[in-house]
Amino acid sequence: MRRTRIAAALAVVLCAALLAGCAEDPDEAAGRTVLTVGVFGAFGFQEAGLYDAYTREHPDVVIRQTSIERNANYYPQLLTHLGSGSGLADIQAVEVDNIAEITTTQGDRLEDLGTAPGVDRGAFLPWKWAQGTAPDGRTLGLGTDIGPQAVCYRKDHFARAGLPTERTAVGRLWAGDWQRFLETGRRFRESAPPGVAFVDSASGVMNAITGGSTIRFYDERGEVVYDTSPAVREAWDIAAASATEGLTARLQQFTPAWDQAFANGAFATVSCPAWMLGYIRDKAGPAARGRWDVAQAPRPGNWGGSFLVVPSAGRHPAEAARLAAWLTAPAQQVTLFRRRGNFPSASAAYPLPAVARARLPYFGDAPIGAIFSRAARGVPVTVLGPKDGLIAQNLADVGMLQVDQRGKSPKAAWDAAVRTIDNALDR
Repeated sequence: MRRTRIAAALAVVLCAALLAGCAEDPDEAAGRTVLTVGVFGAFGFQEAGLYDAYTREHPDVVIRQTSIERNANYYPQLLTHLGSGSGLADIQAVEVDNIAEITTTQGDRLEDLGTAPGVDRGAFLPWKWAQGTAPDGRTLGLGTDIGPQAVCYRKDHFARAGLPTERTAVGRLWAGDWQRFLETGRRFRESAPPGVAFVDSASGVMNAITGGSTIRFYDERGEVVYDTSPAVREAWDIAAASATEGLTARLQQFTPAWDQAFANGAFATVSCPAWMLGYIRDKAGPAARGRWDVAQAPRPGNWGGSFLVVPSAGRHPAEAARLAAWLTAPAQQVTLFRRRGNFPSASAAYPLPAVARARLPYFGDAPIGAIFSRAARGVPVTVLGPKDGLIAQNLADVGMLQVDQRGKSPKAAWDAAVRTIDNALDR
């Protein structure tokens, strides 16, 4: 504290001496409250006009956003700033793979938003609310969007393979069981169009299955259990079978080759959270309009989503909590969905017409509001851990990708992934 006061006094002296670079913020000088928001990527609030809408309602508030393109760069900086108590925005975004680490290790540096003005716990999906809640019961993160999963599929490829093409009938092919999804892939392979695989990647299948599990990488006590988890083993075995039996296009997701495969129609299905619809439309292009459709996944699951937290070291924590509550309220989540496609984590938004009646002409006029609302309500409360992202990445890249692309045996790939993960976790 003494060092802080000395530094502040020195700054004042230097400003006076230099007569430049330390002018008071003109908005603050005019009596307005400046709230800063730190996000990663094109988060959507600014693009959807939500900041402008809030400041119209609160003319005494100014909102300034800073964005770092990739969460891989954003998140380490956030941890550093939380540790030092400086350099923080009034509101910070947190990606779902990082929320458990934030709530378990940084809780004493964050405001409890569960009782903030304007927050309605009952408006949120229970599993999303649970993800943002710390072990001591305080809710530190308010949910923004989520990634409820479906399966996107090419109707033309299914027709040529002799499979149903209507979305309800397609969903019945694998309803309730990812093993039935694998069996559908075997049927597809028998009469598949030349050069077309059933699914894009084995890692994508594995990720989709674990996304619908209650216990995957950690248990309720916070112990690492990925290597003994039945859900992870089921996901691994089904994904490995899809690779070894030649059902995949042997692609790594979010690479140029994967993007090009959408345009080429190189695979018939992809595990498809709500946010991927726009990605498919962009990469597959106008030529594939009406060829893609959306069916329910074998079991509900979630892939993706984010939260807002309010650091206690911010300049305006009370005002920031009110803004965070407003940004995540159902009405604003509907606006974000309508303008940006971010699917709401506030289940109170689902009956509203903009969600309930939402359809996408590109995907055969699929009723995406109904499909993803149903999926979202069925997602279990998954136990999250501080290193979920690290475990998932290594299971995919060190493990399953080697089975899919290099022909490594599932056992050898599993052992390699376990060694890498355990070394990283210092187990």
